[in-house]
Amino acid sequence: MLTEWARRWSRNIITPMAQGLGRVGLTPDMLTVIGFFFNVVVAVVLALGESWWVWGGILLVASSAFDALDGTLARTTGKVTVFGGFLDSTLDRFSEAVIYLGILYAYLTTETPHTLEPILIYLTIVGSLMVSYTRARAEGLGLQLKEGLFTRLERIVVLVLGLVLTPFFGTSAVLVVLFILAIGANITAVQRLLIVRGKLVRRDTSNQG
Repeated sequence: MLTEWARRWSRNIITPMAQGLGRVGLTPDMLTVIGFFFNVVVAVVLALGESWWVWGGILLVASSAFDALDGTLARTTGKVTVFGGFLDSTLDRFSEAVIYLGILYAYLTTETPHTLEPILIYLTIVGSLMVSYTRARAEGLGLQLKEGLFTRLERIVVLVLGLVLTPFFGTSAVLVVLFILAIGANITAVQRLLIVRGKLVRRDTSNQG
């Protein structure tokens, strides 16, 4: 899965950065909150319109890398807490939503009316939230659920590609990406639903045996 590959690849870069931030007095929770406001800045850049989307894509890469620092700092300093994980997951959802809000604002404030793109953004946000919700509910049932075609990292990678390709293909690049995200995120939510069903059936069968 892309998430696991990225985590292994970036570990040697992220860990020293996180430890350096820890030495200047920042805590994992502080980094989580700072990361959220970093994403708010990205959303503002995206809201400025198509001419800014390349920069928004570049900043989104940077903010996504920053998002990994809080968990790394918590693990390397032994400051992992239940609330820290809860805060991180909650602000991740807000961060993703505010990014799409920035793109939505850009579409709504253009002279040319847009109907399809806002609908796709709405469907993407719903699908993204449901992907996270299914994992949370599964964990509440005592199940691990990390499987999925379009987890958060995959969604960010696809969105970044669409944003940085706008100088070559215009808003068509983002339109295609929004189609992919809207469909992919909701398919992933259904996929996780089926995975959880299979795991529960196997657990119930094992308990009965």
